[in-house]
Amino acid sequence: MSFAWLAHFYTAFGAVLAFAAILAIFANDFRTALLALVATTFIDSTDGILARALRVKDRLPQYDGARLDDIVDYLTYVFVPMVLIWRAGLLPEGWVLWVGGAVLIASAYGFGQTDAKVVIATPEEAMRSGGAPQNHFFTGFPSYWNIIAVYLFVLRLSPVTNAAILLTLAVLVFVPIRYVYPTRTATLQVPTILLGSTWAMLILVLVWRLPATDGPWLALSLIFPVYYTLLSLWLHARSR
Repeated sequence: MSFAWLAHFYTAFGAVLAFAAILAIFANDFRTALLALVATTFIDSTDGILARALRVKDRLPQYDGARLDDIVDYLTYVFVPMVLIWRAGLLPEGWVLWVGGAVLIASAYGFGQTDAKVVIATPEEAMRSGGAPQNHFFTGFPSYWNIIAVYLFVLRLSPVTNAAILLTLAVLVFVPIRYVYPTRTATLQVPTILLGSTWAMLILVLVWRLPATDGPWLALSLIFPVYYTLLSLWLHARSR
């Protein structure tokens, strides 16, 4: 049973990294803060695998790991990135509260939806495989504000443009488009994971090199988000 608790501790450690990121933000050490957010994303991408390997639901049925995961995710994917965007001066003066508030409320809605994560097995896949592969999706824009914060920080667009991007994505939280769950969508899972892993390394290089932003790393890192968006829209249209 103690090993099962390790999986929950691993998830909860993301909150410690979120706190470390906040401390770095208020010290104006945005590079360290972004590195901490990259680390939390790695934890979130792997804690489910660890939990399933340790069979935590069977061994600790009295503890809700999904609730813990949502709490930590809201901190690391939503709250801390918005604090960073504010402190880094990426929004117009006087706009921070209402733009940030829109993001926080939209994501709170998204996290609270019972269909925030859905599972679909398409008939075509079932026929090809003889079973029923499960495609896991997020419903609505899946609150990737930590990733958005990295790109806004590196791109250094105008504050008004940044506000428009954030508000557009906040609206998309409410639009029931299904987005790929990178590690749990069966369709094209291998290329998705390979491209996603490569993208993660590129993001790490981008952040590690800050404040330098030269080189091909930014352009190369945009390949996966384009792929992810197109794949999500294609699978959404097919499932409908």
